[in-house]
Amino acid sequence: MAYVAVTGGREAIEKANELNHYYRLKESETALTLGMIEKQMRLLIDRIMGEAGLYAPEYAALALKQAEGDPAEAVFLLRAYRSTLARNHVSRVTDTSEMRVIRRISSSFRDLPGGQVLGPTYDYTHRLLNFTLRQESSEDIQAFLEDFVQSETRERLTEVPTFRKVADLLREQGLMPEMKERRDSEPFDITRRKVILPATRSARLQMLARGETGAMTALAYSSMRGYGAVHPTIGELRVGYAEVTIAHPYGAGDPDDSLYLGEMMVTEVESINSFKQNAETGEIHFVMGYGLVLGQNELKAISMSILERSLETEGTSPTQDEEFVLTHIDSLESTGFVSHLKLPHYITFQSSLDRIRKAQNENPTSTKSTEVEDGKTEHKAAVEV
Repeated sequence: MAYVAVTGGREAIEKANELNHYYRLKESETALTLGMIEKQMRLLIDRIMGEAGLYAPEYAALALKQAEGDPAEAVFLLRAYRSTLARNHVSRVTDTSEMRVIRRISSSFRDLPGGQVLGPTYDYTHRLLNFTLRQESSEDIQAFLEDFVQSETRERLTEVPTFRKVADLLREQGLMPEMKERRDSEPFDITRRKVILPATRSARLQMLARGETGAMTALAYSSMRGYGAVHPTIGELRVGYAEVTIAHPYGAGDPDDSLYLGEMMVTEVESINSFKQNAETGEIHFVMGYGLVLGQNELKAISMSILERSLETEGTSPTQDEEFVLTHIDSLESTGFVSHLKLPHYITFQSSLDRIRKAQNENPTSTKSTEVEDGKTEHKAAVEV
């Protein structure tokens, strides 16, 4: 409510909000339901949930409707709502090797055990406008769904399979270092504790997982173009449903004594970078970058794996600077700081105005003009303030 200084104050702000409501609804033929947005804009919903750090598809749809389709504003709304929620439990470590996979590919290995699973993706389609969608009706949707469900292909996919991870296969061959023992320790919570750089790995991964997709893509792109040290291949990209469990409230703390809460869709990427030699053991292993985000957001997951690996390397490029990367990928921080320029800066500008007027008064010749031969007026350079 920083515009109280503007003529009209609170009443003007209320009228501006009312005008927003009018522009959202004018010339509308029907009201968008949350179900329509959630189901038919699934990739956008996944992106908003990931950047907000809250897995709640219906609320993400509500935020998107309220924000008139502005992803940045929708993320702001969803994060604001998330801040009101209590955190009652910390989940157990999720074993993504048990993920119910709907998509799984590798650009490093052609013949994967279990095969490549293309799944739902636009990667192999022509980027041409589909004009038939202009006349798509509810009847068309229902007819397609009924036909697809009854098809032979769909029947073979009713049971979503699980696959062994490529990284585990590489470890068995001695090409990757062994994983550290899994621990169910409570992670650093970036929503409740101040992050002090250098950040812990837990905090860093959380900040990357909530990063803005476009910003992360741009930084990852810069690293691959030469403004960094990471240009990997994808060992494995998988999209699927991962189980979420917590320690049983009345259990004895046994790792197997867990309470199943449900499952959520995630995208996981393990990228393979150049190899390095262990200084202590002399063993040579591939170096891996890791990315995991909510929903199906493959571009962000790949970018996360690149930036995660880049931040582990030493150098002077932007993507190797932890403060630069983690500060500038946060959508709420970046959009908020840029948008704040719309708020009143009257005193700041008045100060600059006073300084330049004072400089002009002290040196009047700075604003005088001189006539040139062709009759045009040429102004002398202003005094530097």
